Amino acid sequence: MPTTSRRDRRGDTPPPRTGSSETEVLRGFLDYLRMSMAAKVEGAPEPQVRTAGVPSGTNLLGLLNHLTFVERATFLGDRVTDWQATFRAAPADGVADVVARYRETAERANGVLDGCADLGAPVPRPRPGSPAPSVRWALTHMIEETGRHAGHADILRELIDGTTGR
Repeated sequence: MPTTSRRDRRGDTPPPRTGSSETEVLRGFLDYLRMSMAAKVEGAPEPQVRTAGVPSGTNLLGLLNHLTFVERATFLGDRVTDWQATFRAAPADGVADVVARYRETAERANGVLDGCADLGAPVPRPRPGSPAPSVRWALTHMIEETGRHAGHADILRELIDGTTGR
């Protein structure tokens, strides 16, 4: 197990101070978790970033790859046929590639959300024959999904090189 000194650890970034509306709070927390998740993966060394840290096969790069697919399915209407496969990044994809794709997807998702004034309305995504969830549900789901995997990422990154903090 890696050892770290106090100076090797990253400090925690506190939760965001958002506006007072429900939309501002939900989007603020989602963006905070997205930033935390990308930071956990950024700078992680190869091959450890894609090496399973637990018997289930979960690895740091795969978690971020998976979240990219979840964002695309939730906000952009992409169809995913094999969710298990999303937990593995392609062998040719490096850390910078996966982080950039995640950030670009989050930016595109935010573009969709910028046009959503009513949290009770369906997410305006192109997926014929499949009803879209409400914007409120989609934001809450992404906060839950991203927060859950950010917790996994915290542990995996600490096991890799001792880096802690959000």
